[in-house]
Amino acid sequence: MNQPKITFLLERYYGWIIIGILAVMYAPLIQYWYDGWLHKNISIEHEYFSHGLIGLPFAAWIAWNDRKKWQRLPDNGHPLAPVLLLCSSIFYLTGVPDLVNLSFPIILTGICLWLKGIPGLQMQGFPLLLVFLASPNQLPYLIAPYTLPLQSFIAGVAGFILLQIGLDVKVEDIYLYVGDAIVEVAPYCAGLKILFSMLYVALMLLYWTDNISSSSKISWFLVATVILSVTGNIIRNTLLTFFHGTGKDHLFVWLHESWGGDFYSACLLGLLIPLLNGIEKLHDSLSQPAD
Repeated sequence: MNQPKITFLLERYYGWIIIGILAVMYAPLIQYWYDGWLHKNISIEHEYFSHGLIGLPFAAWIAWNDRKKWQRLPDNGHPLAPVLLLCSSIFYLTGVPDLVNLSFPIILTGICLWLKGIPGLQMQGFPLLLVFLASPNQLPYLIAPYTLPLQSFIAGVAGFILLQIGLDVKVEDIYLYVGDAIVEVAPYCAGLKILFSMLYVALMLLYWTDNISSSSKISWFLVATVILSVTGNIIRNTLLTFFHGTGKDHLFVWLHESWGGDFYSACLLGLLIPLLNGIEKLHDSLSQPAD
C-alpha cells in the first residue's frame, strides 16, 4: 500500500481510529466504574459518582447527535491541545486510580482542541462537563470534614419532627437518642451522594428541556434542587431514627442498607421533573409583561 493511499485512509477514518484507541484505553476503566456502581463494590467516595450510569451514555448521545455540526467545523488545532494530551497520558501511565480516572475527561478535552480548536470545545462543552462530573475522584472525602453544620442541622430538624409525633428523642450535636437506640447523622449520611446525583440529573434535565441557556431558570432550578435534596435527607434520617428507636430494625436496614435507599433516592430524582415544570411555568408567568 503506497503512502498516498495510507494518508487518504487516515484522513477519511481518523475519527474511528481515535474512537478505537480510546476504546482500547478506557473501555476496561469504564467497565470497572459501571460494575462498581451497580454492585456497590467500589470505594465509598467513588460510589458518589454513580450518576455516571446515565450521565455517560447521555453525554455520548449528545456528541453523536452533533456529529454533522462537528464535521462542518474547520480543522483548527489549539496550542493547548498537546499539553492536555501529554498531561492525560502521564496521568494514565501513573496507574494511580484517581489520576487515571481524571485522564479520561482531560484526553477528551485535548482531542476536541486538537481537532477543532475552541469552537469544537464549545460545541462539546456540555457532554465534556457530564463526563468530568461523572469521573470518580476524592472530592467527597475532601469535603466530608466540612459537612458538620449540615449534619447538625439535619439531626436537629429530625429530632424536632420526632418530638412532634410524641417520640421521646434527645439530640446531641449529630446524634439522636431514642431510649437505648442511637442514630448518628454521619458525614456520609448527610445526603452528599443524593445531592451530587440530583444536581447532576438537574443539569441533564435543563439540557433536555432546552433550558440550559437560561441563567435564571438554571439558578432557580439548582437552588430548588438543593432544597429538595436537603429536605428529602431530613425525612430519610427522621424515618431511620423512628425505625431504629421503635424496634423496627428490618425497616431500618431496608431503608439504610438495602434497596429501600435506592428506591427513596429514585423517588427524589423523579420529583425533579415536576419541580422543573413548575419553575418553567412560574418563570414564564413572571416574564410576561403586565397588561
